[in-house]
Amino acid sequence: MIEGWGVEQREADTWGVHLLDAAKQGLDPNHAVAHAGTPLRAGQVAECGDKPHFPMSQAVSASSIPNIRCTGQAPLPTVHGEFLAQVYQCEGEALEHMVLSLGLDQPAAAGTLGGVLLRMHSECATGDLFGSLRCDCGPQLSLALERIAKEGRGLLIYLRGHEGRGIGLAQKLAAYQLQDRGLDTVDANRALGHPVDSRDYGVAVAILQQLGFRSVRLMSNNPRKAAALESAGIDVLERSAHEVPAQSHNRRYLQTKHQRMGHFLTPIL
Repeated sequence: MIEGWGVEQREADTWGVHLLDAAKQGLDPNHAVAHAGTPLRAGQVAECGDKPHFPMSQAVSASSIPNIRCTGQAPLPTVHGEFLAQVYQCEGEALEHMVLSLGLDQPAAAGTLGGVLLRMHSECATGDLFGSLRCDCGPQLSLALERIAKEGRGLLIYLRGHEGRGIGLAQKLAAYQLQDRGLDTVDANRALGHPVDSRDYGVAVAILQQLGFRSVRLMSNNPRKAAALESAGIDVLERSAHEVPAQSHNRRYLQTKHQRMGHFLTPIL
C-alpha cells in the first residue's frame, strides 16, 4: 500500500504509477500495462508518444532472493552520527554489501506509518567516493544518512555490483565518453550492448527479511525500487522524495531519469 505516489501527475510520473500499480496488484512489473493498454515484454522500453521511456523492472521472485549471512559488524561513527555497520554476503559470492543502521532496536517514532525508514543505495564509486558531478549519487548518500540520523531510526543498504546501473566501472567510463558525444545515459548503455538498467534488488529484500522488516518507508525517486520491493512482499508504506539540487554537470542526467526512466523528479528545464 503505497502512499504519496504521483500526486503531481507529471507525464513521467504516470509511467511510474503504472509500474507501481502492477507491483501492488501482485503482477510481474515486466508485464505492467502502459496507459495505451499494450503489455510490455521484459526489458522493453515503454513508449510515451514518440519518446522512449523507462524499461520495466525485473520482479524479485522468491527463487531469486539469495541466501545471505552477516559476516561482520562494528559501530561506525560518521559526520551524521554513529551507525551500526554490517557486512552481508550472498552464499558462494565474494561481493560484500554494506548496511548502516540506527535505532533498529527502538520502536517506530510516534506519528510515523510504522515502516522502517529505508534507503537502498546503488554503489557508485565515481559519485560516492570521488565526488563526481556527473550524477547525484554522492549527495543522495549523504542526505540519506542525514535523514536517518534526524529520525533516529532507519537503515541504508549499500548495494554492491550496481555500478553504472549494473554495467561496471570500465563500461561506465565508456558510457561517459558516449555521453560526451551527445548520447544520454539510456542510449549510451544500449549503444554498448547493455540493458538500460540491470540492477537486481534481491539482496536488499534478503537483508530486510533477515532483519525482520516487512514494511518500509522508502527514500527514493525511482519507481523500480518500490516495485521490486512490493513484488517480493515488502510493503512500501510511503515513498518520500529524495532529490538533491541539480547542477550544470548532471542536469541532462537528471532530465533523462525523469523523462525516460520515469523517476519522480521535479522537471528540469
